[in-house]
Amino acid sequence: MVPFVKFHKDLIVYQKAFASAMEIYHFTKKFPKEETYSLTDQIRRSSRSVCANITEAWRKRRYEKSFISKLNDADGEAAETQNWLDFACACNYIDKETYLNLYKQYDEILSIIVSMTNNSKKWTFSEQKQNNSKI
Repeated sequence: MVPFVKFHKDLIVYQKAFASAMEIYHFTKKFPKEETYSLTDQIRRSSRSVCANITEAWRKRRYEKSFISKLNDADGEAAETQNWLDFACACNYIDKETYLNLYKQYDEILSIIVSMTNNSKKWTFSEQKQNNSKI
């Protein structure tokens, strides 16, 4: 049984994604200036986009395919964030411990997103529920 969730901010996956994006924001402040329009912008954008796509998925849960589509977008953005973390670590902009911690956080986020996608019927409004509400 899916726990009662009224707002997207109640979702554990949203909370984890938001916290991770904020952590990325804070450590990217220390990135070199020459990375401002490349790595810094890219990793901030992709990490924030995970949250945005989860939010959109939650608002589109009336339509299962739309819900899944937005979760797939969140999945892609989370994986992209891991890619940028790889570069940040390889360039020595973040230490190995920070890298491993954040990479693991995004593995958890990805796992939850995949689970929500695979169990989308539990998270979306079914046709039957919609038909009953027309009475």
